[in-house]
Amino acid sequence: MDFELTPEQRAMRELARRVGDEFRERAAEVEASGRFPWENIRRLADVGLLGLTIPPEYGGTGGSLFDAVLVMEEIARGCYVTAMAALGELGVQSQILARFADADLKRRVLPRVVRGESILAIAISEPEAGSDAGHVATRAEPVAGGVRLRGNKIYISRADVADVFIVYCRFGDAPGPRGVGAVAVERDTPGFFVTSCDTTMGGERLGQLFFDDCFVPDDHVLVRENGFRRMMEAFNGQRLLNAAICLGLAQGALDEAVAYARRRRQFDRRLADFQGLRWMLADMHVDVEAARLLIWRAAARAGQGFPDVREAAVAKTFANEMAIRVTNQALQVFGAAGYMRGSYVERALRGARFGAIGGGTVQIQRNLIAHHLLDEPGS
Repeated sequence: MDFELTPEQRAMRELARRVGDEFRERAAEVEASGRFPWENIRRLADVGLLGLTIPPEYGGTGGSLFDAVLVMEEIARGCYVTAMAALGELGVQSQILARFADADLKRRVLPRVVRGESILAIAISEPEAGSDAGHVATRAEPVAGGVRLRGNKIYISRADVADVFIVYCRFGDAPGPRGVGAVAVERDTPGFFVTSCDTTMGGERLGQLFFDDCFVPDDHVLVRENGFRRMMEAFNGQRLLNAAICLGLAQGALDEAVAYARRRRQFDRRLADFQGLRWMLADMHVDVEAARLLIWRAAARAGQGFPDVREAAVAKTFANEMAIRVTNQALQVFGAAGYMRGSYVERALRGARFGAIGGGTVQIQRNLIAHHLLDEPGS
């Protein structure tokens, strides 16, 4: 498979790298403040990257998942918190709205996303349903003109700032995944509350959502019962962008480790002259390149659609664990200087730890891979 980038993709990637470098200069400040990085989000909007995967009729550029992967790596290389903030706009939330939402809702919300005025969130996890997304308990009860939503969600990224939430919920009495669909809930909807936003070790904030007899009109119902497979196909794109964030963190940490090994001297020699450290850097590079090829393959084969579930799972599993290895080794190259709070490699290591949990744990991904290897029903 040919992974040669087009001239347009190379230019887009270079633009994303320059913007990511801007983010990098203030990344420590953004994390320390605990605030949502609105300045960075609007910068992405100004240069046309925030609407990358949104269709042109709503102000976007109609780019592919592969384009989003290229951009997300560079954003994460600059600032993990900003990458997580932009994930919904470049990822599955905007794609779910573009593919499944009512025309009026799309016309009203998606142009605001492109301009950096509206943030999207996805709400799947619950107190008793995290990795087991097919058993969410939040219910959508049919009523005249729509549904009434009852339940709560936890660990929701961007909950403190999002305007529109894609909420996975249960329709009817069908058990397991067959009864799961999704609705779009706007922030000011009566009966909808956001509470208890906490900060992760990576620096982004996660919140709890409560739905107390919250009315959702029919034109905000995205997928009803038996829609779980379609929604999870869309979520495979989110998993691949999760992997791209991990790739960006690892590449950034490797770059820092190489630069430090060149300039740091011990025993009258550069660190880069010690074979043990040279091999560490070489292994880190092999890890990063292998992850990039797995991610690029899955994204390229997806075309304008969503990636294959097995290829997304393989890429995510490897990239998640690779990022932890590489950022940890980068910190080791720096020694005490890397272990200091706020250093680039310290922040990269903390950020990298999210990947193996968010978007479906690496254990869940291995189950998906095994289902496909064994050609089991439902795989």
